[in-house]
Amino acid sequence: MLRTHTCGDLRAAHLDQTVTLAGWVQNRRDHGGIIFIDLRDRAGITQITFDPDICGPAVHDLANKLRSEWVLQISGAVRSRGDKTNPNLATGAIEVFATALTVLNKAETPPFEIDEHAKVGEEVRLKYRFLDLRRPAMQRNLILRHQAVKLARDYFDANGFIEIETPILCKHTPGGARNYLVPSRVHPGSFYALAESPQLFKQLLMVSGYDRYVQIARCFRDEDLRQDRQPEFTQIDLEMSFIDMDDIMTIGEGLVRGLWKKLMNHELPPLRRMTYAEAMASYGSDKPDLRFAMPIVDLSDWAKDCGFSVFQSAVAATDRPSHAGRGVVRALNAKGANEQLSRRTLDQLTEFAKGLGAKGLAWIKVAAGAEGKLDWQGPAAKNISDAAREALRVRLDVAAGDVLFFGADVEKTVCSVLGALRVELGVNRLGLAKPNDWQFLWVHSAPLFEWSEEAQQFVAVHHPFTAPYAEDIDRIQTDRGHVRSKSYDMVLNGCEIGGGSIRIHDAETQGKVFAALGISAEDAQRKFGFLLHALSFGAPPHGGMAFGLDRLIMLMAGAESIRDVVAFPKTQRARDEMLDCPTPAGDRQLKELHLVTAAPIQAKA
Repeated sequence: MLRTHTCGDLRAAHLDQTVTLAGWVQNRRDHGGIIFIDLRDRAGITQITFDPDICGPAVHDLANKLRSEWVLQISGAVRSRGDKTNPNLATGAIEVFATALTVLNKAETPPFEIDEHAKVGEEVRLKYRFLDLRRPAMQRNLILRHQAVKLARDYFDANGFIEIETPILCKHTPGGARNYLVPSRVHPGSFYALAESPQLFKQLLMVSGYDRYVQIARCFRDEDLRQDRQPEFTQIDLEMSFIDMDDIMTIGEGLVRGLWKKLMNHELPPLRRMTYAEAMASYGSDKPDLRFAMPIVDLSDWAKDCGFSVFQSAVAATDRPSHAGRGVVRALNAKGANEQLSRRTLDQLTEFAKGLGAKGLAWIKVAAGAEGKLDWQGPAAKNISDAAREALRVRLDVAAGDVLFFGADVEKTVCSVLGALRVELGVNRLGLAKPNDWQFLWVHSAPLFEWSEEAQQFVAVHHPFTAPYAEDIDRIQTDRGHVRSKSYDMVLNGCEIGGGSIRIHDAETQGKVFAALGISAEDAQRKFGFLLHALSFGAPPHGGMAFGLDRLIMLMAGAESIRDVVAFPKTQRARDEMLDCPTPAGDRQLKELHLVTAAPIQAKA
């Protein structure tokens, strides 16, 4: 070994020992002939002192030439720093007086400082990712990821799960996310798809009798990217046989409670459970952020006689198609936000709502009026009758200083607008969401089907193998918009971190769901024949879920993007700046794969 200790090991207990360290030069300081460097490795930083009376002129002269990020090996004696202890370093009570120095490698001047607090643009960070990964924050994130994966594996092993790898190269199946396609050289004109998830394989494993499966699975989706999405990502994927929803929710809950206890030193209470219908009604979202209150209140009955024609017409309209949903009026109360929400801010919020599909945003500011009465201000206030105002005061718990926001449209639009507005207000405008406030919950029983304007038909909310509630099966053909699924999503602070469902395992129910989705028996065989064939050989009742590992670690680490918890991520344009890819294939490669390309070769974005 080139070292006896790491740069994070040494303490007062090592005083007077002779040690050998190896690492990178964090910085160099010359204090009147005595040279100090901070030597860094993954474990920490140790101060090295080059005193010419101790190390000799040759070593001192070499130390004078050292520069940032040079790779060194040093040997010397551990000494106390006395009253010059650095409380910010774990090794701050000691220093090493060098007697020997070897330069293992020199380094070019890095494009940015390898420091905790250096401000560096993401494009530069990703281009020089091998340097960015030296930064302490990135190292902490990847170590946290390693620890979480190890704990997950131990947890599932202790609960009787078997880790089984499933193929990455597989068959393209329609529905869900867009697949990456891989041309086959030995089967000209044919393609594999990169697995977007192990979904079908883990169901096959249940048919095969492996009643508790788990995998740290790599998945691939050719989707538009954002802060919490990458083209290749990792799932903690699991499936279980002979279980119901409660069983798998208990297993999933046990995982996160163990991770938070062991890695975050935080004891989570039992997770709340909320139906999809409750979440949408009270928070306008199937992944509500519960770090602050501000619930959404249904005022549809109040709106009928409120005196405001916009609200009245929203709930009275009868010319909508049945799948569009009912018209509703709902509202939320930003308690005490009057001073923080200026007219300019309210105009910005109105544009925000329009961007989500609203025709506008009705609001009322409430101030203290004369003789203890409330002063109702804003365009919507003058249209509401006195009696309706009093009823509104009671329904929304209105007090002086509050700001009220209303949505009036079909239920889906109102949920979308007020749900997003609630988060914009609570998180971004009013700062109500506090750090390290971990608000978990299960949202379960989402609809089995939803109407697609693009396809002009009902489509599966999750996938066509999600089981409906037994009491809702008769509705599949007659009232499919109100069929509930045996699905469940785990939500943390407004982010979905995991989800899954109980699967259909009997042919009759599966046929009804396929028919409702417009999938004929012939199409079902062509698209999913291998799975249907397997299910016909004694499939047990089963269900599963998957946790998004990258997103989970992002939240645990307090990172702004999953790119900060992935070693070598892509940009939001799905490029690898470090490797400079994707790149065009050469003529020889295309010929071997029996491909021609019609797309012009473009310069990289």
